[in-house]
Amino acid sequence: MRPSLLDPLFVPITSFTGIGPKIATLIARALGRESAEETRAVDLVLLPPHRVIDRRNRPGVAHAVENAIVTLELRVDRHQPAPRGKRNIPYRVLAHDETGDIALTFFHARQNWLEKALPVGETVLVSGRVEWFNGRASMVHPDHMALEKDADDFPVIEPVYPLTAGLSPKLLRRAVDGAVASLPALPEWLDGTLLRRQGFPDFAQAIERIHDPRDGADIEINAPARRRLAYDELLAGQLSLALVRQRVRKLRGNPVRGNGSLRSKLQAALPFRLTGSQEKAISEILTDMESPERMLRLLQGDVGSGKTAVALFAMVACAEAGGQAVLMAPTEILAQQHFTTINALAEKAGLRVELLTGRMKGKERAAALSRIESGDAKLIVGTHALFQENVSYHDLLLAVVDEQHRFGVHQRLRLTAKGSAPHMLVMTATPIPRTLVLAAFGDMDVSRLTEKPAGRQPIKTVTIELERIGDIVHRLRDAVSNGRKAYWICPLVEESELSELMSAEQRHAYLAAEFGSLVDVVHGRMSGVEKDRAMQDFKSGKTRILVATTVIEVGVDVPDASIMVIEHAERFGLAQLHQLRGRVGRGDEASSCILLYKAPLSETARARLSIMRESEDGFRIAEEDLRLRGEGEVLGTRQSGTPGFRLVDLEAHRDLLETARDDARYILNQDGELATERGHALRLLLYIWRRDEAIRLLQAG
Repeated sequence: MRPSLLDPLFVPITSFTGIGPKIATLIARALGRESAEETRAVDLVLLPPHRVIDRRNRPGVAHAVENAIVTLELRVDRHQPAPRGKRNIPYRVLAHDETGDIALTFFHARQNWLEKALPVGETVLVSGRVEWFNGRASMVHPDHMALEKDADDFPVIEPVYPLTAGLSPKLLRRAVDGAVASLPALPEWLDGTLLRRQGFPDFAQAIERIHDPRDGADIEINAPARRRLAYDELLAGQLSLALVRQRVRKLRGNPVRGNGSLRSKLQAALPFRLTGSQEKAISEILTDMESPERMLRLLQGDVGSGKTAVALFAMVACAEAGGQAVLMAPTEILAQQHFTTINALAEKAGLRVELLTGRMKGKERAAALSRIESGDAKLIVGTHALFQENVSYHDLLLAVVDEQHRFGVHQRLRLTAKGSAPHMLVMTATPIPRTLVLAAFGDMDVSRLTEKPAGRQPIKTVTIELERIGDIVHRLRDAVSNGRKAYWICPLVEESELSELMSAEQRHAYLAAEFGSLVDVVHGRMSGVEKDRAMQDFKSGKTRILVATTVIEVGVDVPDASIMVIEHAERFGLAQLHQLRGRVGRGDEASSCILLYKAPLSETARARLSIMRESEDGFRIAEEDLRLRGEGEVLGTRQSGTPGFRLVDLEAHRDLLETARDDARYILNQDGELATERGHALRLLLYIWRRDEAIRLLQAG
């Protein structure tokens, strides 16, 4: 139960004056929330302005610079309404100060309202952009107007918030002011020494300062108020991750001590030699699993660095010990592919691999569930179907989660609840900078695969303007006639599935006119069966060019595909470009990646494309991506379990992240149940930052 003290922060935003369902939907969109229903006052309180408008500049009419925002103290001379029936002619109010004359210009104006707001003969304050035409000054639709006697209410420094189409700044500002006014008096949850050392204001002062800044410096990324709120956000994140970890560690793990017999068969069956970093990662994982403490380890490896092989050794060690291991993938395509890869190797070690996905039905599903429950199936691969209620394991010792950032923390917990506390190995092909590992996964142990397996060819990357698409088609014709295979990736044109379909389908039609039945298409709107058929035809060589959306980004493995064309490459993030490029260069053939872009390029897009040309090092690319884009999207999708930060900028606040991690660790060592006075205040912090999951863990014991 959320403490009643916080009730004012969790009222729906429709409870504020002037905000009905339609405006609430627009505000939810501006805040990045799923729906108006789940948007609360606290979301407005924690919305930082991204700049301020400074209305202190009062130069006088004659000295006003073109297009600069100025505030003028004017005497109103006369009103000049538009002639009756001439709606296209503006309403003008003529005024002056001691330096010159100005026309205040209004379109579609209400005369009676303007006569009240700007009475003839009165002194008024107006603020807006001044334009000059034939030596005469004019201000179209001033942002603010006030009578001289109401000057105290005139906004001198005005915060500007991110908007969305249809939402006016005034409406959003009114909603923010309403939410901030409802902020209750809260106890301090930060340590006094830390507050003094960092020069932090208290929470209420920090909120007031960012929403009512005295000047632009107050909302800068390293201003004391912003740093205080960023620290709160980081501490809430680190504390909730530490609580999850504490819960995970409370359940004793089962030491996994195999005799090595199956692993030596697997080693002999491998068609390649393990790299040094693969051997090191396997050793770290096996050492962890031999301990009675549960393993919680992140395995980071670039595309094609051989994470699956590392995971398989850990899984086989569990089979040697008489237990079971599961590998969970985020999509059916990826689960099917892991199954094919792992099954081929496991069979040589005399092991059977079971596949379980949401698509399996009837007798097939029942038989698979029965083999899993009896323990006949030692190695199991699947999608999130692996942790549904009706799946029972005989003795689950290890859960391997692929592409972790696509699963939320609660899904991770539900999977680990399946066994008597199985060890957990999380794999990601998105090389994540250390700061982000800390932010997203807390204090996890990390193994990194830094080498490519022997025999992998470098990928030549070139950038070409979209206008030269004819040249690419010509080169593809030669490549295909020599038996080569190519991917052609199309972007999401807009955020709708419909437009995704259009872009891939249109490109498919264009290429089919050139290559006929050698071209196929795969996209997110197709059924699982259709996707599998398209992938199978491409793998077998029945088709030679596969037009696809980013549905193929993660984990698709066609070793003899050696050409990757990415259309509108400027629309993709660096991590995504790197992931897509990693689909080629998997065989022994020289591979190439062609980044087609539409000119002119923005500075960021140009920097991205040049990094792609220069480097294949995923870790370098990830650091650059963090620098260019911020952390919001580096982890891929903004789902539960990923840090889509509101006030934190990881580049600027890196020092605070380290401190928050240490603070969270100290807090839980001293007060693991958050039962002290400070512990109760910290529970409020977790609620404010929507980390209720962690509190439910505390209550569940």
